[in-house]
Amino acid sequence: MSETSARWAIAIHGGAGVIAPGQLKPEQEAAYRASLERIIRAGGEVLARGGSALDAVEAAVRLLEDDPLYNAGRGAVFTAEGRNELDAAIMDGRTLDAGAVAGVTGAAHPITLARAVMERSDHVMLMGSGADAFAESLGVEPVDPGHFFTERRWKGLVRSLEAQGLPVPPRPPGASQDPRAELAHDEGKHGTVGAVAVDIHGHVAAATSTGGMTAKRWGRIGDSPVIGAGTYASDQACAVSATGSGEFFIRLAVAHEIAALVRHKGLSLQAAADAVVQDQLTALGGDGGVIAAGPDGALAWSFNTSGMYRARLAAGGAPVIGVYKDDF
Repeated sequence: MSETSARWAIAIHGGAGVIAPGQLKPEQEAAYRASLERIIRAGGEVLARGGSALDAVEAAVRLLEDDPLYNAGRGAVFTAEGRNELDAAIMDGRTLDAGAVAGVTGAAHPITLARAVMERSDHVMLMGSGADAFAESLGVEPVDPGHFFTERRWKGLVRSLEAQGLPVPPRPPGASQDPRAELAHDEGKHGTVGAVAVDIHGHVAAATSTGGMTAKRWGRIGDSPVIGAGTYASDQACAVSATGSGEFFIRLAVAHEIAALVRHKGLSLQAAADAVVQDQLTALGGDGGVIAAGPDGALAWSFNTSGMYRARLAAGGAPVIGVYKDDF
């Protein structure tokens, strides 16, 4: 995409991967486009009211976590043990404050728990049972594991485990059903949601949330909760949220690398995103994409996959929604 600039602006993504024309049924594509438009408008409303970029990205990601179309929150994939282990991170470009959680199982909105880590603890990242205990101590929207269950993601786990010759765990108790979940598309091994924004004061923020990889083992953690890899924000450069093959994003410190190119080399936001995603990431063999927002109101995105669920909205403009690489 080409950059746009505005008084306030926001972009969201719902994951990048194998999303090519003809792979989505018409009703699936319509569901994704409607969801992206609804959520980008909700994030834009926060900014239009004079709200902070931090509030806007949290609000947008909470809605993405609630939508079973995406691999985050209610639509999260399962680990090989049949659990939903969720990762999230949020960062305030004004202060460089950041919070992250990894492998959490009992918080309805991992992104809100990540913000609580940032604002209500002395730490940046908490993981596993410790993060769940922290959430419980604060009363951060506790839910039973069945809250995250969707039949489509469970079937995906079964197929993956059977293909690998691994045992299939017992079906989780208390599984909820949501007809919208059946419209979810399997975009590949990875899926993530995220948001970046700049508010009327020129402050930027980024937020990212994910269920990780289907059938992941050994407590695997990807780039989403790693500050500088899948999530980064600085008013001196930009805010970035990433999606894709997390191990590569960690190795390249993708989000921070984009910010560094903007801040230290003077690249435009779009040029920096393309340099990292199209050149560095592709050369290393990784796939995925990013969305980015600059303090001047610029928005950019870049991805090297066949598609990325994405949307942007700027002050005075209309939502721009994309699914496939050649949408615009």
